[in-house]
Amino acid sequence: QVQLVESGGGLVQAGGSLRLSCAASGRTFRTYAMGWFRRAPGKEREFVAVISGSGFTTSYSDSVKGRFTISRDNAKNAVFLQMNSLEPEDTAVYYCAAGNGVRRGSLDGIRDWGQGTQVTVSS
Repeated sequence: QVQLVESGGGLVQAGGSLRLSCAASGRTFRTYAMGWFRRAPGKEREFVAVISGSGFTTSYSDSVKGRFTISRDNAKNAVFLQMNSLEPEDTAVYYCAAGNGVRRGSLDGIRDWGQGTQVTVSS
């Protein structure tokens, strides 16, 4: 089991940037693929981005491609989501998750979730 703690959310104006962090526990962090998901008010949770354990493979949802960048630092047991050119439609609670791998462009075999961090983008 991996314990995940997100941070870095907040309130930002449209066009601004935020960087989310997810700190993970455990010695086997590098063996997990990591993903970011989000849940907007009144909507179901949706996939945002995923990165393989090595960091060599990444994939994004069409709605964030070109604006968001996922990265990881295995030495620090952390994964990040750099969000640029934010839009009001990006307002949501953002969750990081640990899984078995990258499959069909998403996170496969999700094992653990963080508690989420709120991102609010004002127009």
